[in-house]
Amino acid sequence: MSHAVLSAADASRFARAALGHVTREYPNKLDHVLDGPSDVRGPRALHPIFYGSFDWHSCVHGYWLLARIFRLVPDLPERESIRAVIDAHVTDENVAGEVSYLAGPSRGGFERPYGWAWLLALAAELASHDGPGRRWSAALRPLADAFARRFREYLPRATYPIRTGVHTNTAFASALALDYAVACGDEALARAVRAAARTFYLGDRDCQAWEPSGDDFLSPSLVEAECMRRVLLPDELGPWLDAFLPRLAAREPATLFRPAFVSDRTDGKIAHLDGLNLSRAWCQRSIARSLAPGDPRAALLFESAEAHIAASLPHVTGDYMGEHWLATFAVLALTA
Repeated sequence: MSHAVLSAADASRFARAALGHVTREYPNKLDHVLDGPSDVRGPRALHPIFYGSFDWHSCVHGYWLLARIFRLVPDLPERESIRAVIDAHVTDENVAGEVSYLAGPSRGGFERPYGWAWLLALAAELASHDGPGRRWSAALRPLADAFARRFREYLPRATYPIRTGVHTNTAFASALALDYAVACGDEALARAVRAAARTFYLGDRDCQAWEPSGDDFLSPSLVEAECMRRVLLPDELGPWLDAFLPRLAAREPATLFRPAFVSDRTDGKIAHLDGLNLSRAWCQRSIARSLAPGDPRAALLFESAEAHIAASLPHVTGDYMGEHWLATFAVLALTA
């Protein structure tokens, strides 16, 4: 079976979409606690880099998308536009402004954990760049350090994981944080993520996959498996997956093999379900590639991933409620 890949046409389509929203300030949904009248300010005054894309975390992963495509597609027509936008925004002064925002007395939980994880993913992506990416990486480092520290302090206090299919999901954030920790040499964060994930998920058995919920963009079951794929040693992953999803070879739970239906793509919550299809495909492809050669589950997961991509890839752009974020998950799926 041939697998969908990131085409030149889609890379340009996604780049144009992201360039159109990372600097679009309004509409905007702030995650902002007011400690006094002086805190009544607009998005750009609060966040000198990540003021666009409807909300802070979508703007962060919009920049991740631009940086990833900039690296992967060297002949991209939008390449110079991407360079100009990142050059103008990821500066020492602007990063200092984003770090300063975090110091507010009521901002300890700002964007926890989804925004934290995506900022670290952006830092990890930039750390892999040559050329201008090295400058961007160095500029962003103080903000990455701040969020890595928040993760290190938070995870030992998190008694229970959050298993929803939206932004609060612990497994998704842990997976991205671990990728950053490995890429950037933060051994303390890597230890904290691995320890927490083992505590949270190692004993999980016979997942029923009661999903999707009406505004999921993550599969609680598959993203947990994707997190544990990173955490467990190779000889541990097989037995854990056998116990966690014991009937995967029989296409059960069946819901994991059935793309979600999206009834209204102008509704921001219902449009999350396109993200669910794409993030499932990302997890399915990644898990399939971790299985032993000849494992029949791999072919089933690859086949399901193709169906999920086909269901939502055409709808990544077209309405702002999806367009301000969905391309990120399309790139995850297509480059898994």
